[in-house]
Amino acid sequence: MNQYETVFILTPVLSDAQMKEAVDKFKALLVAEGAEVINEENWGLKKLAYPIQKKSTGFYQLIEFNAEPQVIEKLEINFRRDERVIRFLTFRQDKFAAEYAAKRRNMKSTQKEN
Repeated sequence: MNQYETVFILTPVLSDAQMKEAVDKFKALLVAEGAEVINEENWGLKKLAYPIQKKSTGFYQLIEFNAEPQVIEKLEINFRRDERVIRFLTFRQDKFAAEYAAKRRNMKSTQKEN
């Protein structure tokens, strides 16, 4: 199994419930394919660097997970088919990126405790 990280941008016209439903759909797809979700972060509504589909903002979402390589193809097909997704990027983390992500998660958890 490889460790992956995917970031996707959802259209800004969604309500909070619709956005959560879209994220849950992709997480459920990963779990159904045998992936283990490690971390999930909602980065919120952010301004895009350039307009995409005449939209200047979008809801950013990050999911870190362990999965087999064939799962990525199914995930990206679902990203392309879902009209709520404006953009997405999935990449396999090397050992340095995985260590950095673990440190980042630990820093966030210690900040929440304080």
